[in-house]
Amino acid sequence: MKKKVLILGGSSDIGLALAKKFLQSDKYSCYLHYNSNLKNLNVLKSKCNFIKADFFSLDSETINKKFDNDFDIIVNLVGYLSNKSFAEFRIKSLEKSIKINSIVPLLIIRRSINKMIKKKWGRIVNSSSVGTKFGGGHTTFEYSIAKHFNEFIPNYFRKLVSKNIFFNVIKIGLTNTKLHSKIPNKDIVKRIKLVPTKKMADPNDIANYIYFICSEENKFIASEIISITGGE
Repeated sequence: MKKKVLILGGSSDIGLALAKKFLQSDKYSCYLHYNSNLKNLNVLKSKCNFIKADFFSLDSETINKKFDNDFDIIVNLVGYLSNKSFAEFRIKSLEKSIKINSIVPLLIIRRSINKMIKKKWGRIVNSSSVGTKFGGGHTTFEYSIAKHFNEFIPNYFRKLVSKNIFFNVIKIGLTNTKLHSKIPNKDIVKRIKLVPTKKMADPNDIANYIYFICSEENKFIASEIISITGGE
């Protein structure tokens, strides 16, 4: 039986690269979550199942309806960016960033846990950002707070390791994605110079690491925060 893979933020550059990686094997069936960017998913039309959901408007009941499959692998790549600085943030906007990037993905993950326990197998990957290491950029305060939230690994997940359910966090470094174009006044050339490798990661590079961590080949990496940051 194929393992069901859910990629939250599936229309992102890394999400698409990861889905294509899973689809190279007949062991997996892919479910891709998106909010509005369906155009990006056209390349995978007929190959994946699409789930449209605006995480800001979701409640627990709607989550159970939208994500009613029991997934074996869940990867959270949601990247909602509000472009708020520390001086500009407000309670409601910060709550929105945390809800979209962190809280709703955790609720979706929780829904599949019991089935993973019964199967004695599951792989979960949450995503953080290298920005959390430096306190975020000038206009990414809320985004970085939410990603820092994602680095928290509940003790509950550590206990699941004995049942072959592995929860890991990927701290993603500077990667050649469209997300950077949404950040005002970002000097990408200057930013690249700060990376010890002196280059950006390719989405496929990040997807390859996530794929391994989610696969049956991973028998020992659990409850870790794994940095893929080019040495930063």
